[in-house]
Amino acid sequence: MPEKKDKIYVIDTNVFLYDPLSLYEFDGETIGIPISVIEELDYFKEEKSNRGRNAREITRILDGLREQGRFAEGVKLENGSTVKVVFIVEQNGYPDFLKRDIGDNKILATAFCLKKRGYDVRFISKDLNARVKADALGIKARDYVNNNFVAEDQFYRGWVTLEVPSVELKKDIPPALVAYSSELQLNEFVLVQSRSNQFNNKIFRFLGNKNFKQITSPDLKWQFTHKNPQQAMALDLLLDDSVHLVSLLGPAGTGKTFLTLLAGLQKVIIEDVYRKMLISRPVVPLGADIGYLPGDMAEKLQSWMQPVYDNMDFIVNYSRSPQHLKDVLREESFDVNGKGKRAAKKQKKLVSHIPPLDKLIDEGKMSLGAITYMRGRSIPYQYILIDEVQNLTPHEVKTLITRVGQGSKIILAGDPYQIDSPYLNFSSNGLVVASNKFKGQKIFGSVFLEDSERSELSRLAGELL
Repeated sequence: MPEKKDKIYVIDTNVFLYDPLSLYEFDGETIGIPISVIEELDYFKEEKSNRGRNAREITRILDGLREQGRFAEGVKLENGSTVKVVFIVEQNGYPDFLKRDIGDNKILATAFCLKKRGYDVRFISKDLNARVKADALGIKARDYVNNNFVAEDQFYRGWVTLEVPSVELKKDIPPALVAYSSELQLNEFVLVQSRSNQFNNKIFRFLGNKNFKQITSPDLKWQFTHKNPQQAMALDLLLDDSVHLVSLLGPAGTGKTFLTLLAGLQKVIIEDVYRKMLISRPVVPLGADIGYLPGDMAEKLQSWMQPVYDNMDFIVNYSRSPQHLKDVLREESFDVNGKGKRAAKKQKKLVSHIPPLDKLIDEGKMSLGAITYMRGRSIPYQYILIDEVQNLTPHEVKTLITRVGQGSKIILAGDPYQIDSPYLNFSSNGLVVASNKFKGQKIFGSVFLEDSERSELSRLAGELL
């Protein structure tokens, strides 16, 4: 054991399940792994889930370290840390008030035993209750953090607001915008608005070297348009083939999934840029897998992907509605009030409807897949949407992005304020971390959508609840 009063970090099981590489985040320190943590990892490694994969990975790492020394004496890492497997060695080392049949308590008892022997113990855990119990035992405890974490007030939103005199908005590129370019990241948007009237505005995307692109309504096959400036920014990124990675963040109802589906249909069906659209979502809110859902695989996927079906139903139904036809005819300067009926009838034939989702799947233009089965794949020439990414760790997001093959585009969407995973928060989830890590890259763009457009009730619920 280390000398008395030396600092030792006791690592909880959930830290390794969250980040199997966390072992290397304690440069120059002594790391104590309770024997009960090893036993718990042995249990979790049987799971066919991300947690199970992480348990297997850290187990392989520890097994590889055995070749460099003995854990009883301490194994040196390249970053100067020393890893030990620690035990409760005193007969009276287990606190009487901790139940012995609870795994967390065995880990805490090990930390308590080390503290009684005079060591400066730091307990690291993703479990809030375990940290509270450690504090009650007089043990210093904190959450696991690493360089990937992003403060909530510092995350990359992908756009800024710039107020200028209204006269500047009459120019193609406002001078104040050019002067502000040194503060911007590549593909960052600027909402330039009048100081006297916020609705008098223009949107620009920074392309580097004081060059800007003004954002206008996209030329879509179907008469959909953005409802706020942030949606216009999102559509610009989603339809730009030179941007291969897009992150869309925002509360429920802001249009993340809807806009991505709309842009994906345009790129796959109309422009034929990608072979098909692939959609996937993590299953954290539902449990470890979709196997318990009723029906065959197709029926399981439909239940699990119901939000995608809901958005597609709205798009398909609107594309077939009389109002959509009127919008198209009006856009093409046809008289929809009776005049030019023959021309209007001819134009109606040119208005193509969007096929239902099931038909697109049958035609091979769209596929739904579980994230579980994306590991190890290479996915070329596809428009990929990963929804609810706030429930994935940075390591899991890295695994997904590295699956993207030649000619593919991937969109990561999610609400960082609505996280279902017990060991993730706003700062540590893969969506926010990836957005911050990629900012400034030429092939990346991000937009935080802040206004709910689903309904007045949905907007109020987001604000009040």
